[in-house]
Amino acid sequence: MEQIAIIFFALASFFGVEGNHIAADKTTVTVSPQNQRIDITQQDLFAIIRSDVDIPLVQQQWTSIYTQSRHDTGWAKALTPFATKTLNLAAIDDNIQPQLTLTYSAEKDLRVMGIWYNAEKNQFSVNHVPRDNLQTTDGKLIGNYWVFDGDQPFSFTLEPFQALPEQYQKLKRPLNELLVDSQFLIDSQ
Repeated sequence: MEQIAIIFFALASFFGVEGNHIAADKTTVTVSPQNQRIDITQQDLFAIIRSDVDIPLVQQQWTSIYTQSRHDTGWAKALTPFATKTLNLAAIDDNIQPQLTLTYSAEKDLRVMGIWYNAEKNQFSVNHVPRDNLQTTDGKLIGNYWVFDGDQPFSFTLEPFQALPEQYQKLKRPLNELLVDSQFLIDSQ
């Protein structure tokens, strides 16, 4: 089994952008098997800023993400199996909160996200990786896998940066602070 995809918490990875600078402290993933839909909501976006040179790179990456999401172009090749892809960039409490919605036609399409389906047991599962800080009330931890019932929607949250080393914690800057002097492009709520 594959590990949970970095795409969940690295915003630019939705568009196959190399050198991703923008990440989310918390990501909520909801899978609705009956609707064949997956919703990914990122919260508390940030970037690691080592020098002032990094700030324009983050701003350029943000503008590129915004533009690609508006024109429905440039999606990552890994997302090809998903019939529809929608990225909503909303402002919630003065923070940017990306909300990605994907629809799929077969459970196997979720493998690219690190979500596996066992048809015999009618269960979905994801690898348990302690550093991802996966939390859920919908699944059960069985061995090295979080297991979810295939007959109902389920969700889990990921907080992979909780144990970020101190040297990187000092370099971590909220995305909304980095976009103050540039175009702060979001959808209205």
